[in-house]
Amino acid sequence: MKQLLTFAKKPYVLFIAGLLLGALVILGVRFFSYAPEHVHYHANWAVYLNGTRDEFKAPQYYQEVNICSADGGITIPQQRAHMHDEINSVVHVHDHAVTWGQFFDNLGWSVTNDLIETDDGTVYRNDDTNKVNIWINGQDYTGLGSIADRVIKDEDRLLISYGPSDQTVLTKEFASVPKTAHHYDVTKDPASCSAGEAVTTKDRLKHLL
Repeated sequence: MKQLLTFAKKPYVLFIAGLLLGALVILGVRFFSYAPEHVHYHANWAVYLNGTRDEFKAPQYYQEVNICSADGGITIPQQRAHMHDEINSVVHVHDHAVTWGQFFDNLGWSVTNDLIETDDGTVYRNDDTNKVNIWINGQDYTGLGSIADRVIKDEDRLLISYGPSDQTVLTKEFASVPKTAHHYDVTKDPASCSAGEAVTTKDRLKHLL
């Protein structure tokens, strides 16, 4: 016993014991504090075609709540960005680096700086009188890069308007874009599109590695 106590007091033994204890504490903290990352934020938007706002009334524009997988994984494009509950002014974003172009693709639309093509094949193309006007967060981005490549940011407000570049009209149309994204950020989404699913012991153990 005396020899054991003498051995335990050796500096390198105490050092190793300290390392092991520190590692156990760190692993314990990681185990009990683990919460999986869940991307979930919102943006507002509107599309005007020749002065009339498109209401996106057709049911195919809206995803059921079960479009979001229970484990938060992304398996189809519509899980990354979509709309719910026939609310046509709110984009729900569930993944990193989702662009406006990808969102429009999910709706069956194509929007560039030169044209708008709807899901029924109607094309609105820039000409001598009309053009695709793009406003983001109150700033005119018309002709400044591709809207299709722009990442949707939390609480963005986007206006897509096809028609004459009348600043008075565009200002009025942009003012109609709601400011409800923050409300949805802090409000729990229905069913499996919400954050906060239960974390299993298996999930916690995987996180340790």
